[in-house]
Amino acid sequence: MLTLSNAELTVDLLNPAAEHARLGPRYCWGCYIWQVHDRSIGTLLTGPEWPAPNPQPHNGQGLPESFRHSTTTGQPLLWDGKVGLAPGAGALGRDAQGAVVVTEPCLWQVEKQSERIVFRTAQSVGRWSYALERIIELRGRLLISRSRLTNRGADPLKLEWFAHPFFALQSDGRLRATLPADVTLDENPGYTLARGELTLRRAFVGVHDGHLVHLGLPADQPFAVTLSHPKLTAVRFATDFAPFKCVLWANGNTLSFEPFLALDLAPGESREWALTYDFGPPSSGTASPVTNSLSPSAR
Repeated sequence: MLTLSNAELTVDLLNPAAEHARLGPRYCWGCYIWQVHDRSIGTLLTGPEWPAPNPQPHNGQGLPESFRHSTTTGQPLLWDGKVGLAPGAGALGRDAQGAVVVTEPCLWQVEKQSERIVFRTAQSVGRWSYALERIIELRGRLLISRSRLTNRGADPLKLEWFAHPFFALQSDGRLRATLPADVTLDENPGYTLARGELTLRRAFVGVHDGHLVHLGLPADQPFAVTLSHPKLTAVRFATDFAPFKCVLWANGNTLSFEPFLALDLAPGESREWALTYDFGPPSSGTASPVTNSLSPSAR
């Protein structure tokens, strides 16, 4: 595990050279934030299988990001016959059961600085070639994730990217979120949205009970949401780009807002974007730390 720390927070990141058992074709291996710890109250993030210490790579935990090789409905993006590409993970193929697997991981260079950690990789797979830089920066209680993708090949690089942050539910399994007034949500059995305030209709139970919906987003506006938290006054999550869609999903262990970015890079073209997470101060009367096997006291 790699870490960034200051007087208030510690950020755990997976080491892409050493922790292959927690990685796979879905999420980017470089700058994969596994957990954020508050120095006084413990872990702040969860995941679909939380608090299991070794969730399935497809589920993961923390604040992963994904460079998608196919759309969410299964249409191929970066596939050429049997060879695929997931930038930030590596070359793809299929195992004997037909599941997508990483056949050749990309290699990362890691540069640790006082307030940030920089991951860089470059890879050529089939007819595609790219370079990717990922930066995680910690400023007080503000965590910033930056990405820069460059098309180094002769063909267009067309794919989708999305963030899949796993936010913690309240102790009763509920969560409240404040969204911009012009965000909409169709009637559904999982969530209500009224005057910008989103709530769960009921507490989900366990890993397999949950619901997925798509938010209605205003055109050409970055996405931002402020969420309740069981240990903090609030958490604010924001993008510096306008997503082309945003998925809302939850189960009995976590809730996620998933903004999507469409990437269509011509040869030689680059694109940069960023996410911010503002972890508010501990709430009054917060209980003692709740940890899993990856907390600082257990490492």
